[in-house]
Amino acid sequence: TLPFKEVAFRLSDEVSERARIANAVNTLSFSENDQVIGDNTDGIGLVRDLQQNLSVSCADARVLIVGAGGAARGIAQPLLQTRPACMVIANRTASRARELAALIGSPGEVYPCAFDEISDPFDLVINATAASLSSEVPALPEAVFHSGITAYDLAYADQPTAFMRWALGLGVAQAVDGLGMLVEQAAESFWIWHRQRPQTAPVMSTLRSGVR
Repeated sequence: TLPFKEVAFRLSDEVSERARIANAVNTLSFSENDQVIGDNTDGIGLVRDLQQNLSVSCADARVLIVGAGGAARGIAQPLLQTRPACMVIANRTASRARELAALIGSPGEVYPCAFDEISDPFDLVINATAASLSSEVPALPEAVFHSGITAYDLAYADQPTAFMRWALGLGVAQAVDGLGMLVEQAAESFWIWHRQRPQTAPVMSTLRSGVR
């Protein structure tokens, strides 16, 4: 849907709360009175991939979102709704992290900071930057990783991303890309349109065999 998510947002007569926070729409539907309803399914797609496909519980977990741009805006609120023990948004410039934290949560719910202000390990680290697209990794302290965590890159490719390779080299339990999120957000859009939820496992299997 890029680069049309912001255009779709402007064309919508009404938007969901998650679309408002993301300032982007990837799913359009119509109400009974022909109003255009905009929604954003990226965040719920990520949550479903984590919880249903990867058996990663966000509840009571320490969650780090890396980046505060458009991708982070799309996932932050649905992640917060899973009730993590702690959610930190880290960005190269702390001011953007503070803006996003203020947008999605009350004071004390979400903690914004710059990359170099992080010192503690997390249970789930989500790379919402575009670094992997240029085969780079965000300038995070290695201390955020430990052997029991999941490292999740919103980017996906036919090979493990730079972020995945880096995290695996630091000994994380698992490192995964965002292909599952892509499938699950599409399934959520399908449900909005048809009130039927497709089985995503066969789609995932087909896509994985196609991109490897």
